[in-house]
Amino acid sequence: MVFAPEAAPAQRPAFIDWYDSETDWDADHDYNDPARATPALQAFYADMAAEFPPLDVESDDDTGTEYAIAPGLVYMSFHDWDRIDEAHGTVTRLAALHGLGFFDVSSDLAETWLPNGKGGLRLAHAD
Repeated sequence: MVFAPEAAPAQRPAFIDWYDSETDWDADHDYNDPARATPALQAFYADMAAEFPPLDVESDDDTGTEYAIAPGLVYMSFHDWDRIDEAHGTVTRLAALHGLGFFDVSSDLAETWLPNGKGGLRLAHAD
């Protein structure tokens, strides 16, 4: 999951509470509309979707990427496991490029990365 750093609490316990709340997916709006997100998240999504196209639910091809977009985050679920390492690298690179945070939901330590002010990311906290 990539997020706008200003939208999320900096400290781990509050961040996890924020993440849990944001990913309840119970808001009354379309989670497929990038226009709802911050400009940096919109740019991230455009770049990401160019390399990892959204899953076409009307197709038999299930190798796309599911995206859920909220005002402060873009959540991704990758279906093409043959490209999972490439996906991780692309998410990390594009998050840094667009000055966004990255919460590595799938990692054992659930690391949270924030922009380091030098065009990269720094580890903010982990389990």
